[in-house]
Amino acid sequence: MSQNMSLPPVTVIGLGPMGRAMAAAFLAAGHPTTVWNRSAGKAGELVASGAAWVDGPLAALAASEVSVICVIDANAVDAVLDRALAESGEGALPATTLVNLTSEGAGRTRELAARAAGLGLAYLDGSIMTPAAAIGTEATRVLYSGPASLFERHRATLSALGGTAAHLGSDPGRAATFDVALINLFWTSIAGLMHSFALAARQQVPATALAPHAQQMAQLLADLLPGLAADIDAGRFSGASSASMTSIAASLDHIVHAHEEAQVPATVVAAVKDVVDAAVAAGHGGDAPVRLADFLTRSG
Repeated sequence: MSQNMSLPPVTVIGLGPMGRAMAAAFLAAGHPTTVWNRSAGKAGELVASGAAWVDGPLAALAASEVSVICVIDANAVDAVLDRALAESGEGALPATTLVNLTSEGAGRTRELAARAAGLGLAYLDGSIMTPAAAIGTEATRVLYSGPASLFERHRATLSALGGTAAHLGSDPGRAATFDVALINLFWTSIAGLMHSFALAARQQVPATALAPHAQQMAQLLADLLPGLAADIDAGRFSGASSASMTSIAASLDHIVHAHEEAQVPATVVAAVKDVVDAAVAAGHGGDAPVRLADFLTRSG
């Protein structure tokens, strides 16, 4: 892969599957690319493709005006910064923009942003909403937060990752909030789907027979989603024209019983039932299911 020396150099720190995919995308776009990882073995293919390997995080940060880090969690980011500081022997680091694409909660992300600023680093946070295999393609979707001017400065460089890049606001923790909320939606949906497949299997219904109907149900939810979100933001909770919380509680009783009858653990639906029952007990029995978002917010 040829590098275009007129393009800004990029560093990638962390060479798990996502980090390797991002480094490969920067190389493919022609950016001079430096890589570093705690274990050098993961860099072999990238180095063979033209990436430069350095021996520590300080050199990695110093090599580029944009340093993308993607490691296991915020503690690992802190460990990288600690090592870079130890290597520098000073209280500051090279003046680079640290683009943190590590998955983490909003509060911890804000702590990292404050620490980065104290070390002289510009800081953007980001959440990758697609798998590593999508990096470099139109299917990529990355959410960013932090100073808008910083995002705009590096937008062209980050576009090498492909697809869509959305800036959500100046709060560095905002992208992390979107990330956790959306991944929560994905995995709780997957868990509910697996419970449905298990229940169907107990009644000799193959997953492939249920799947087309499950797709239709998922499409119904997708169609309803914008209206539900608008009702939540507007505080429209009346169940007069939709299913009430009381009727949903009765339906969930039936579903729990069906799982128990089929000898399938009702773990997921029972947890939902507990929340709905609590909302009904709090006086929201006549409200629509959108009341749950407000109820859970206030219950925390």
